[in-house]
Amino acid sequence: MLDVRGIQKIYEGKGRTVEAVRDLTFSVGSGELVCIVGPSGSGKTTLLKIMSGLLQPTAGEVLVEGKRVDGPPPGMAVVFQEYGRSLFPWMTVRENVELPLKQKKLPAARRTELIDESLAAVGLAEAHGAYPWQLSGGMQQRVAIARAVAYEPQVLLMDEPFAAVDAQTRADLEDLIRDIWHRFQVTTLFVTHDIDEAVYLGQRVLILSSSPTVVRQDLAIDLPDARDQLTTRSSPRFAELRAQVYSQIHRPKEPAGEPASGAHPVAS
Repeated sequence: MLDVRGIQKIYEGKGRTVEAVRDLTFSVGSGELVCIVGPSGSGKTTLLKIMSGLLQPTAGEVLVEGKRVDGPPPGMAVVFQEYGRSLFPWMTVRENVELPLKQKKLPAARRTELIDESLAAVGLAEAHGAYPWQLSGGMQQRVAIARAVAYEPQVLLMDEPFAAVDAQTRADLEDLIRDIWHRFQVTTLFVTHDIDEAVYLGQRVLILSSSPTVVRQDLAIDLPDARDQLTTRSSPRFAELRAQVYSQIHRPKEPAGEPASGAHPVAS
């Protein structure tokens, strides 16, 4: 479904060259839930912007179902960390979810069906008439997720969507993502800096190096498919996988992975 081939991104300006992403190659199969984790400043957001067609790479390409991405793909939805900026405060929850469906020119009856289904999936069926500013941060992020799901994307990209919410809300939203993924089977790429979150959510975890970024390891998560916050996180295998990811992230970079001459690390 999703192919990332030899992606490199170099920023140039004011006599300074910054190599943010050096050489990223990986693929995500149809219906997979894959997490990307890496240290702060490892270019995770740069990568996601390239994958969503919002930023052009210096080298390499991204393919969705074999078609090269050269702008926002029609079959892709993105959920950002800053949910407050992605929702229109003067629109109700229902109107916010409906907006991209109007842009797809779907019939009114089909829009209603999709809105109702997506709001029910995120537990906000009763809040459809509320405005975003009347909701908690976690509920606002649920609206953003509902809007993405209602769009019926082939690929769902999520950029650290739970970083700004409290720990309990974050746990609830993690379980929500697993539930939605099981229900709709949408190909999902979830970007996070939280190791525990990546191991808990994903079928695979792609571990990135510090900038300039390469894939250090593509780790299969062999936990049971049925997961819950208490049993899964307290299991010995979860601890082993978490330790493996942690050790890869904090392993010293080999000389070959050092920035090219004149290049400097950049935050994502």
